[in-house]
Amino acid sequence: MNRYFKLLFLLIIPHVIYASVTAKVDYKTVELGEMVTYSLNISGEDITRPNIQRLCDTDVISTSSQTSVQIVNGNITKSYILSYKFVPQKSCTIEPIEVDIGGKTELSNPVEIEVKPVTGAKDKNFELTLSTDKKELFVGETFDLLLTFKQKIDSQAVDSEFIAPELKGFWIKNKSQPISSRDGDYTVTKVIYTMAPQREGSLKITKAKMRIASRSNRADSWGSWIPTIRWKTYFSNELDINVKALPSGVTLVGDFTIEAKVDKKEINVNEAVNVTVEVTGVGNLEDIKTFKPYIDGVSVFDEKIAIEDTLLTQKIAFVAERDFKIPAFSLKYFDTETKKIKTISSKEIDIKVKNAKVKEELTIKRETPQAKVDVSSGEFDKLTLVIAFIIGLTCGILIMMIKPLKRLKKEKKSSLKEPKVLLVKLFPFKDDEEVKNIIDLLEKSIYSGQKLELDKKALKEILKKYKID
Repeated sequence: MNRYFKLLFLLIIPHVIYASVTAKVDYKTVELGEMVTYSLNISGEDITRPNIQRLCDTDVISTSSQTSVQIVNGNITKSYILSYKFVPQKSCTIEPIEVDIGGKTELSNPVEIEVKPVTGAKDKNFELTLSTDKKELFVGETFDLLLTFKQKIDSQAVDSEFIAPELKGFWIKNKSQPISSRDGDYTVTKVIYTMAPQREGSLKITKAKMRIASRSNRADSWGSWIPTIRWKTYFSNELDINVKALPSGVTLVGDFTIEAKVDKKEINVNEAVNVTVEVTGVGNLEDIKTFKPYIDGVSVFDEKIAIEDTLLTQKIAFVAERDFKIPAFSLKYFDTETKKIKTISSKEIDIKVKNAKVKEELTIKRETPQAKVDVSSGEFDKLTLVIAFIIGLTCGILIMMIKPLKRLKKEKKSSLKEPKVLLVKLFPFKDDEEVKNIIDLLEKSIYSGQKLELDKKALKEILKKYKID
């Protein structure tokens, strides 16, 4: 019986011995910006790899793994080396990591890392800075963020990788191409970000990072020096931006000019006249809404606003049957230089329509009242005949007048089925959102050739609401 227990013990022991986790780092003392490799050496079967995303409050840059097989006294064991590269920014202790091995949780040993300030002339080979001309802004106000990287000409850089700063709370309007120049013993590279704050309050622009790979020597296990590539990260400064709210009733901020250009000022009936609205300046152009106006008796079609650098353009077409005036296009914004609200406008434009239709005016003719007749007894018979004649004539005239009025009434009712007639009758009530939607559909149907179905029930309610017949 004891022999069987010994045999069982020998079968279990190898698994107990080789189920282990050991942690180590390649450098326990580093300067700020230097990369560290954290390794877990895991022995055993049925290993569940731990999910490690951050070490020392810093994101892991890359991971790798190796597998090795060993045979000791006839026992086959596997071991795994999991490696995690990161750049610690302060001294810290990496707490024990839990690893599941064969259904059992094993803990690694803690590892301490010391991070020292940057020293030595070699670190003057590279310099990364952030700067801006404004640190107090209004919401939407445009400003430039300048990133400058200086590299000494004789520095031995094998490779590099730039990591942009976090720009949460800002709109990125433009990023320039890198521009390089020489300044003494340095090559200077500059990149400009054109941005605008999205909200009021205190916003932070975090550190930018530049990872530099350079050659170095390291002793192997036999004490010999071998050349290696070592990465080091250089950090920029941080920036704090104070953002203030815009005055009430204003959404635009900056400095703008506005102009309206027309392709022609004289057109034929139902011919389109094209206007281009241009807004030039520095500011939050993306917050400008459409300039499409509503003009009585004129169909207006607007294109989507286009923005390129400091120029905003919008094209608008006008179609009409009579002369009309294109109103001035205006823009209200907050001027950061004068700290005042300004309103700018384009000029009004008169449009002449050749062979324009004359606007018909409704006139009502009233008959003059008949004079009273003094009736005498001697003229009774003649008077009776005259009165009978007049009554007959009046009845005939009334019958003749009633029939055209009925026909006119029917024509008016049927005329509402004509899109152009209906469009004209609805224009006075265009401020009503439902009426506006129907007007847009009618315009697209008449002038764009689109076949669109109107909501007859909604149209009927609108005609009833505004007593349109």
